[in-house]
Amino acid sequence: MIIKDIKKNFEDDRGIITDIITKERIDYVTIITNKKGAIRGNHYHKETIQYLYVLEGSILVASQFEGKEIEKKILNAGSLLFNEAYERHAIKSMEDSKLLILTRGLRGGKDYESDTYKLASPLIT
Repeated sequence: MIIKDIKKNFEDDRGIITDIITKERIDYVTIITNKKGAIRGNHYHKETIQYLYVLEGSILVASQFEGKEIEKKILNAGSLLFNEAYERHAIKSMEDSKLLILTRGLRGGKDYESDTYKLASPLIT
């Protein structure tokens, strides 16, 4: 699990510019809204890599590679999470939240579930 707190690149009287991801090929961009207590994930992808940027709210994230310990962290607005292929992952919304999901691979459109493998034992319940 790689987490970055994203900083603004530029600010003036017109507003702020913030680069979230640079120099990466992205196939799908998705917005997900969650109600407080909602759990998503508890799966992994064999081919797809995934970025999760917290737009609003806060979430508990859990991540695990096979044979390793489960890592858990709380992310707030402005945090970016990167999940690699084969990285088991799940989230739980600590409050109502809005997430921007950016993926490279089959995790979007009509292929949404084609590279998704559910876990026998969830990381978050």
